[in-house]
Amino acid sequence: MLEKKLKAKIISKFKTHEGDTGSSQVQIAILTEEVKQLTKHLKDHKNDFSSRRGLLRKVAERRKLLNYLYWEDQPAFEKLAEALKLKVVKPSKGGPTVAELAALAAADEGHGTEAEATTEATA
Repeated sequence: MLEKKLKAKIISKFKTHEGDTGSSQVQIAILTEEVKQLTKHLKDHKNDFSSRRGLLRKVAERRKLLNYLYWEDQPAFEKLAEALKLKVVKPSKGGPTVAELAALAAADEGHGTEAEATTEATA
């Protein structure tokens, strides 16, 4: 849990407008600080599995917010990632890529998979 002063400092640094306490940027910054504190705690207390679970939850929540910010406002995403010194991977929306869909369509035009084609050729 963050101290009030530290949380207020983070909010003032990352807010997008006056009175902002809940924007994605602020939430990500707060989660990042909480992750840092939990990571430090877990280095000293390796068997604290409750805190480890909490850490994983916070990391997953931060990842979701980062994905949202990436798709909604890429310049803000890049600025925030640089400010927080995060190692980021370009998020995907899930599902197959355009190249994968093209490969599937090409395979469907051949009416079957390569394994079926080789089986028919040997028979």
